[in-house]
Amino acid sequence: MSIDLSRFHAGFFEESLEGLAVMETGLLALENGSADEETLHAIFRAAHSIKGGAGSFGFARISQATHHLETLLDELRSGHRRADAEVLKVLYLALDGVRAMITAAQAGGALPETRVQAFEAALKAVLDQGASGPVASTPAPLASASPSRLWHLQFAPSPALLSTGNEPLLLMQALAELGTLEGEVQVPADLHLAELSPDDCRLSWQLRLTTAATEADIREIFAWVEDCCLLTLTPMPASTPLTVSTAMGEPEAVAVTAAVAVTGPAPVPEAAVPPALPTASIRVGVDKVDALINLVGELVITQAMLQQASSVLDPATFERLHAGLAQLERNTRSLQASVLAVRMLPVGTVFSRFPRLVRDLADKLGKKVRLVLDGESTELDKGMIERITDPLTHLLRNALDHGLETPAERRAAGKNEEGRLRLSARHASGAIVLEIEDDGRGLNRERIVARALERGVISQLPATDNEIDQLIFEPGFSTAEAVTDVSGRGVGMDVVRKNVLALGGRIDLGTTPGQGTRITVRLPLTLAILDGMSIAVGDEVFIVPISSVLESLQPTPEQLPPLSGAQRLVKVRERYLPLMRLSERFGLPGGSDGPGIAVVVEADGRRLALMVDALVGQQQVVIKSLEQNYQTVPGIAGATILGDGRVALILDVAQLASESALAVAA
Repeated sequence: MSIDLSRFHAGFFEESLEGLAVMETGLLALENGSADEETLHAIFRAAHSIKGGAGSFGFARISQATHHLETLLDELRSGHRRADAEVLKVLYLALDGVRAMITAAQAGGALPETRVQAFEAALKAVLDQGASGPVASTPAPLASASPSRLWHLQFAPSPALLSTGNEPLLLMQALAELGTLEGEVQVPADLHLAELSPDDCRLSWQLRLTTAATEADIREIFAWVEDCCLLTLTPMPASTPLTVSTAMGEPEAVAVTAAVAVTGPAPVPEAAVPPALPTASIRVGVDKVDALINLVGELVITQAMLQQASSVLDPATFERLHAGLAQLERNTRSLQASVLAVRMLPVGTVFSRFPRLVRDLADKLGKKVRLVLDGESTELDKGMIERITDPLTHLLRNALDHGLETPAERRAAGKNEEGRLRLSARHASGAIVLEIEDDGRGLNRERIVARALERGVISQLPATDNEIDQLIFEPGFSTAEAVTDVSGRGVGMDVVRKNVLALGGRIDLGTTPGQGTRITVRLPLTLAILDGMSIAVGDEVFIVPISSVLESLQPTPEQLPPLSGAQRLVKVRERYLPLMRLSERFGLPGGSDGPGIAVVVEADGRRLALMVDALVGQQQVVIKSLEQNYQTVPGIAGATILGDGRVALILDVAQLASESALAVAA
């Protein structure tokens, strides 16, 4: 039976790229002196897994190239070589080369052979330098360095081995490449072909291998199946007689004679029971998870429809129905939370790629930088993580290039030569807040205004410092004197703002000349479902994110002081808050002329009160993108379908708060 290995390529690519990330983190730790004893082992295991996986899934060139890398890492972890600057440089080169190979294979393109040969040559050069050391650096001398030896192997895989993408035939072929392989297959006596599933592996093997390879070399072939098989490896005298049979032709006889007359020094145990497969985690396609989330969203809508339809029924007469619907709501909430948690990943998966980026870029720019990461365990939706990576990369590159000074400039300014760059993540009011902060020179507002006028970005002077700061997000704006491969084209910050806004987020900037700049990116926790408060304005129903609602009240005339112009205030516990009538804001007819109800909300550290006609209730709503189905509407974050089938708009509280010039700090 043959297996289409291409089905497992996606998993191999994903695991290999994760392994390379582990290696990169470990190399950075080695370089900055924060590595411990386990660091080198982790780096080696990652390289070993990539090599083994590449060999198993038909990427022989990747496996071959990784072999030299693995050899060098083995010398490092065994203490026969130091991780000096030259070795680390070659390891970084090899790591980038292997990543390029995997990326090319993932895209179905040709491997970058020139680049591969370059890092292979660099690895060999380093290994040759260490040839006179206590450890031989020649990679895997399998055929000539040592005398041949006879080994007995018992290989009893789990019945589920085939479902993991591994095939015994490939393992046998790999063993045969080490020397002379003979053996026999064992078939259980109680095996009936009519009852056998094609995916069950019910066979085991007794093998004899004559090879010069070491025990580690032999075991390495089984590295990817060691968790789902029983493997015993025993050295045997060369004079041991060899018995070979073709078991599949005589299944019953072979089963009885499973214990071949092996007379080696360590008898192979009988009645091998393959261990159970590990069940700690499984890999599932994102498309399947998204489909599941969409189904849960529809379930939430259906539950809301049933809830609304039952609201007109007498609670006493339909007690069991109401109890059942209440149970349905609880179960729906639990299901929703569980499904959404599947998509949540720690933001550290993004942060982990930046130490290398900062290291390389700082070296290129001749700057000394210390990157501080904080809040890496903060979880964010996987889709959000994938789409925020490029904006964060732009922000870090800009902070390094424009924000931080050179060592000489910092000394002249009385600062430490080493600049500080901090990247952090945290939860705040139902949102994720990412901050990029540096202790550099800050924005030069005079230069920004001059360059904006020069490039025609503006035609008149901005009124406030905040308006000047926002100019760096304008298309085509840059203060760089020359275009380099780092910056200068004026497209990075513009793209950053567009991407953040497309995610339903906001980006804010604060700067102090001579002290540094802080850029804050605020993103919604998820784009799928939210808890909302339904409010009525005339005949329309709006949804306010419940995380933004502080309180609601029915103001008395004494709480509504008369003001000239369009501005209104409401007094809430000796404090005046700006008041926005939603009927006026969205031009709705039929709004109530009475005082109505004031809903106090908070967003981005600012508070205001929204005047509505009535509070309808609280419910979970499934967010539908307004941009994808219609167009962007200022003050509206999205739409949803209510239980009665009507469409309700979801308010963008942060946008409304920013529109109010009187919005007060929380």
